[in-house]
Amino acid sequence: MATLLHLNVSPRGETSISRRAGQMVREQLAAHHGELTVIERDLAANPLPPIDAAFTHANMVVAAKRHDADPAALALSETLIAELQAADVVLITTPMHNFTVPATLKTWIDLVVRPERTFTSTPQGKEGLLRDRPVLTVVSCGGRFSDDAASQRDFFSPYLTYVLETIGLTRLEILRMESTARGPEHVARAYDKLASWCATAVPALLA
Repeated sequence: MATLLHLNVSPRGETSISRRAGQMVREQLAAHHGELTVIERDLAANPLPPIDAAFTHANMVVAAKRHDADPAALALSETLIAELQAADVVLITTPMHNFTVPATLKTWIDLVVRPERTFTSTPQGKEGLLRDRPVLTVVSCGGRFSDDAASQRDFFSPYLTYVLETIGLTRLEILRMESTARGPEHVARAYDKLASWCATAVPALLA
């Protein structure tokens, strides 16, 4: 039985486009894998605490020098990393906020991207320490993306790609559901695009 880690980010509850999209992807995954063991991490319903001084200190010193309080400062980070390590597939369903990742997702990233824990530095650059696995990301975007001056820029995709590659997750597929703030017709088109992606890109990535 495959294990799925699902990060849900949208604070909009039942009205969320990305949450509905996540359910569609999960149905496709279940059809491909059979029954799934699902680790739910709802970053909106249960937001992670901001990075504080205790975590920053413990994260930056080598394990042999950590004093007795440091393991407690790293406990949540270790839980999140353990969830990631347990997963055969990761699903991230999220809105785009101000052209990039929402603050709640950024906090999750800051807690799992750790030196000498999930990546190490080498003369050739940073090297991921986690086992690679597919990461499916569906991002709901109110605006549209194109080459003309009126469209918005996507800082979400290159950032998420780079930061996950840093910890060893290179099998990333991102679907943008665009123009979702422009009316029902645009939302319907976005779901059509998602359905096509679920039918083709998702099975190919999991092959």
